[in-house]
Amino acid sequence: MKSVRFKQVDVFTRVPFRGNPVAVILEGDGLATADMQRIAAWTNLSETTFVLQPSSSDADYRLRIFTPRSELPFAGHPTIGSAHAVLEAGIVKPKSGKLRQECGVGILELQLDGETLWLESPPATDTPLAKFDLEDLEKSLKSKVQGTPCIINVGPRWLVAKLSDANAVAALDPDMQILCSMSNRLSIGGVTVYSDSGDGESAIHVRSFAPAHGIAEDPVCGSGNISVAAYLMKTGQAARLGSRYTARQGMQLGRDGRVSVRIEGGKIFLGGSAVTCIEGSLRLPAG
Repeated sequence: MKSVRFKQVDVFTRVPFRGNPVAVILEGDGLATADMQRIAAWTNLSETTFVLQPSSSDADYRLRIFTPRSELPFAGHPTIGSAHAVLEAGIVKPKSGKLRQECGVGILELQLDGETLWLESPPATDTPLAKFDLEDLEKSLKSKVQGTPCIINVGPRWLVAKLSDANAVAALDPDMQILCSMSNRLSIGGVTVYSDSGDGESAIHVRSFAPAHGIAEDPVCGSGNISVAAYLMKTGQAARLGSRYTARQGMQLGRDGRVSVRIEGGKIFLGGSAVTCIEGSLRLPAG
């Protein structure tokens, strides 16, 4: 029976069990896509990643990212968590403080800054939500939204909406059936909502729901936060928060995630810390 090295890494936290876990299979070469999807369904985390040899000499490693139901071209917390894992395992070494990861959207650069890993987001595109879909969104959230929500595409496609305040964000109890149906119809991963946090420590409070991917609520979502930053830029709200801000996420699930965001020259950078909670080996069936 074959065994491969495995880590479970908590992302957007320095304290175990307070962030968003990602399962990282450090020896993914030789695994079929169907096997990867089966393992991702078994771990039952929002994402599971597989580290592979790069297909380009410009990359240090290649990463495939799976939810319990499908593969993603890119996702934020799996990228940061997997980078932490490959560095800790000695699979790669940073060059001038940088790593280059190959994934479904191309080659992404990560920068080490003390305990924080920063990645430059893929370019974002946006599509305003139609009036019919807005009615469906508010029905699914059981809450009114502010402004015009947008579908933001950074590889994953998130529908981003602003709520009135942090209390409204915290109190959400979405109708997952409506949300799942709407997600499938619009070909989106799910819905990310936000509002000003008002806590004096973080700028905004964020929650992300992805029932179509088998994830009722993602504890702390990297691509969701990138999508919020892109929405803030599109709607002229980014200047109010400044070129750097911190988002909080996960409190409703007993977590305490902190996501760092930088906006520089029209580009979005996502930052976060990570800590390994589990490491060992994963046994694979023969054949």
